[in-house]
Amino acid sequence: MDASLTLRTIRRDDLHAVAQLIYEICEVEGDTSTAVTPEDLENEWKYDGFDLEQDAFIVQTEAGNLVGYGAVFDVDEHCEISGDIYVHPKFKGQGVEAALLDALENRVQAQHVPQAAPDQRVFIRLALDNKDEAGKAILVQVGYSPVRYHWRMGIELESAPPAPVLPEGLEFRPFDKQKHATAIWQARNEAFLGNWGSRQFSFEEFSYFTFENPEYDPSLWMVVWDGDEVAGFSINQFKMGIGWIHILAVRPAWRAKKLGLALLHRSFAEFYQRGTKSIGLGVDAANSTGATKLYQKVGMTTVSEFVTLEKELRAALTS
Repeated sequence: MDASLTLRTIRRDDLHAVAQLIYEICEVEGDTSTAVTPEDLENEWKYDGFDLEQDAFIVQTEAGNLVGYGAVFDVDEHCEISGDIYVHPKFKGQGVEAALLDALENRVQAQHVPQAAPDQRVFIRLALDNKDEAGKAILVQVGYSPVRYHWRMGIELESAPPAPVLPEGLEFRPFDKQKHATAIWQARNEAFLGNWGSRQFSFEEFSYFTFENPEYDPSLWMVVWDGDEVAGFSINQFKMGIGWIHILAVRPAWRAKKLGLALLHRSFAEFYQRGTKSIGLGVDAANSTGATKLYQKVGMTTVSEFVTLEKELRAALTS
């Protein structure tokens, strides 16, 4: 790394500068909806087990300007580690990526590898905009391999969407956190069981990603009920100036009933009624449930593509 640049651990007063760096990078890449607000980032730093002063790093110039940010999060029992790397376009290829990667991997080797179950492999995953050829090349050079692609899909509503159609006996009901939170959590786990990169959330984890989300707005949640059972739901929010479908899930027993289509139309209609015509979501490009075809059917197109790269830091130990 250039001698005029310095890597250091992060401080809480770096919050706004990091959020601004991420926004500027996303702006250059052409999709600011994937950026974060300072409130989003602050909540991210509250992730269970995350130690801000040891799990995150920045690179800055002699003048104190932020040019790089990296962080690692323990996703699953010290074995699956999620990493973030952001480097300002003007400083790509100057060793910033390598310095951040070294810091993150050293942290994982010191903190997580010793605590991981011996029979489990330890790996780290990082996601990049798929257009970032230089960034991908740097990661591949140090042992990362592409393992999955995700799309940010979007739609610009030109008119009110069609009214949602539900099978007889099913209905939308307003979400009531006190009454429905547990049922939604259980439905989420059932709907995502077996999906690539997904795992079963504890109720506390589900609460962190939904109720503690700075954009949490229960009036935007759409829930389809079949009697006293949740058949499907859409957790919606406003994010970076657009309507965002945070989670859309249909339980397996109801997947042949076109509930995903009804949930999308109901969600679109709510955003449209509130004056928001730009709507987005993220999806696994190889989703096995047919989600990408559903989103294309309602007029959504791929706005951005992201690649997830993985590196094994320790193989499973055999006796």
